Amino acid sequence: MSKKSLERQLGATEAKAVIRHLRVSPRKLNLVAGIIRGLDVSSALTQLAFSSKRIANDVRRGLQSAIANAENNHNLNVDSLYVKEAYIGKNLVMKRMHTRGRGKSARILKPFSNLTLIVGERGEALKLAPKAKKEKARPKKISKETPQHAQGDKKKKESK
Repeated sequence: MSKKSLERQLGATEAKAVIRHLRVSPRKLNLVAGIIRGLDVSSALTQLAFSSKRIANDVRRGLQSAIANAENNHNLNVDSLYVKEAYIGKNLVMKRMHTRGRGKSARILKPFSNLTLIVGERGEALKLAPKAKKEKARPKKISKETPQHAQGDKKKKESK
């Protein structure tokens, strides 16, 4: 009389690792997670290894766990993995007191956070295709006939 097991929520080419109770604020952890989002696994591990942030070592261990899950549990190719998602969640907050002057006290909050890493397998077609370069927005050329302050007035009239 047990419950039915949940269906797999990830795709066939994805693997997940969750790290709970990381002793860092979610805001600081999100800075480190932002570094590795969308990167190939090998370059993400390199970025984390040389990061100056204290929590980067724990994130690296979590990423290695996600890679191991992909390889052992889902038979994915490690060379074609990339960090598909890296998102942060709040966890418990320890509350401590700090004594202040004149018999008063102040509250110190020591937050914890969760990290969820999802790695996915890139298709060979996407990996081999050259990346399209983004065209930079070019400024409009100003004609020499009308002075610049007059052109500013035209823009104001057109926007109304």
